[in-house]
Amino acid sequence: MLTPIQFLARHFMIIKRNKHLTFFSILVFASSLVAQEKDSISHTINGAKTIEAKDIPLDTTVSGINDNALVLIKDGNKGAYNLQDNPKAAKFDSLWMKELYESYALFDEMYEEVSGLEVERPYEYDLPTDTLKMRLARLNQKTPFNVIYNRSLENVIKSFLTRKRDLMERMLTVSQFYFPLFEQELDNHDIPLEMKYLAIVESALNPKARSRVGATGLWQFMYGTGKEHGLDVTSYVDERSDPIKSTKAACEYLNRMYTVFDDWDLALAAYNSGPGNVNKAIRRSGGYKNYWNLRRNLPRETAGYVPAFLATMYLFEYADEHGLKREKVERPYFETDTVHIKSLITFDQIAELVDISVEELTVLNPSYKLNVVPFVKGKNYYLRLPKDVMGKFVANEAAIYAHVEKELKSKESPLPALVKAAEKNRIRYRVRSGDFLGKIAERYGVGVSQIKNWNGLRSNNLRIGQRLTIFPRGSGVGASPKKTPKNKSSEVTVSGSKVHTVKSGDSLWIISRKYPGVSVENLREWNGISGKNLKPGTKLKLCDCS
Repeated sequence: MLTPIQFLARHFMIIKRNKHLTFFSILVFASSLVAQEKDSISHTINGAKTIEAKDIPLDTTVSGINDNALVLIKDGNKGAYNLQDNPKAAKFDSLWMKELYESYALFDEMYEEVSGLEVERPYEYDLPTDTLKMRLARLNQKTPFNVIYNRSLENVIKSFLTRKRDLMERMLTVSQFYFPLFEQELDNHDIPLEMKYLAIVESALNPKARSRVGATGLWQFMYGTGKEHGLDVTSYVDERSDPIKSTKAACEYLNRMYTVFDDWDLALAAYNSGPGNVNKAIRRSGGYKNYWNLRRNLPRETAGYVPAFLATMYLFEYADEHGLKREKVERPYFETDTVHIKSLITFDQIAELVDISVEELTVLNPSYKLNVVPFVKGKNYYLRLPKDVMGKFVANEAAIYAHVEKELKSKESPLPALVKAAEKNRIRYRVRSGDFLGKIAERYGVGVSQIKNWNGLRSNNLRIGQRLTIFPRGSGVGASPKKTPKNKSSEVTVSGSKVHTVKSGDSLWIISRKYPGVSVENLREWNGISGKNLKPGTKLKLCDCS
């Protein structure tokens, strides 16, 4: 172990670069090290040094790594480590991350729309039929899909423009994150790039979306089909929610369907309902192979599936003509990077060490079911991070693993024992009369969103007798983030009911996560909110106080 004087000499250049560091503070720092030579302020973890912030002058910043000796400065007040890689690196744009967080709630809306689509119902919208025919003809010329005008497709397009306009605008924004990834994989498999719109119809671009029958992820794979295409599903990981792996699997499956039917429209129909149902529809229609000729013989959900896909394609291609607005995002999916994990590590530990929120980690790594990145010999698990944060992680990787190992041992909850203990403590709860998610969550010390995630619930509605899987607090699963927001929302009690004061960066989804049993729909109803924009300082009721 280095002596304090050797330590000071080794890191002198790092300290010197801090323009706020005075010569006097350097002397203070040096004298403090010498004075504590017998009782060092640092301790070694396989070459990693951790220094408590209280032991360092207030105007001093020490960071970096030399000869594999990492200096971790822990702020005693915030409980975070000041690891640095690039001083100019910025965190994810908060407004952009808010869009990704809120997009998770859109799956329900898209699922209900597609499954119950009434293609024969007309809608009033200022879109001349001749103009629509001309635009569809242009689309048909540059895509292998059969984009041919018919009254049903016109009805669906006008329905989206009137009833689902906000949903389409949100998709225009969120798609900027995922579409570059989709396009690259589709191109690798020689599949029409327009197939990227399928993920909007399937999941509303929610990687953790789960249908009533258990289909999961951006591309809505059932368990068996996912396993057939190499998507692993375990207690720790569901690779159907992995954006890269699931997109590759979707491309493989779509190519199989195209090989069978030699038609991309029918490949889409088969993707949704299975090739068997498409073959039955062909037989019942008298041998027709044009989708529009056999649509009536397909299951109800599939009958609206291809029209919804074509309508989505049209709205994306002609968004400007219809005044559909998208928010420009600064960081697409490829502004992130991955690193293979060499040791078990939890999202909480990653968040604490490299200054990233658990929410961001969840968005970027949706396949990890328990907020734990496992390590299994012979398998590769990776962590996706923003590129600026990735620099911090890689530059300090060895010391991070050493620190995590020591921390887990000190808590007597090393992984995988931690996860095994969670599985052991898992309970199956039977819903009783009078139960609601907030009440159950409070009973077991967990969050409503956690219960919904563990059980694939798409709403807050429960039925008597329903079985819920719950990991109680202390089981090691889904621990709450340790970091405390810098600008904590104010919560006050008025006339016996809670009120939330909106702060900058708040959204209905983010607010709903703070209060067990309160959903986005509740907030809209109780406060008469129709849009998505919130004004800082606005007080929102957190109950039906009427």
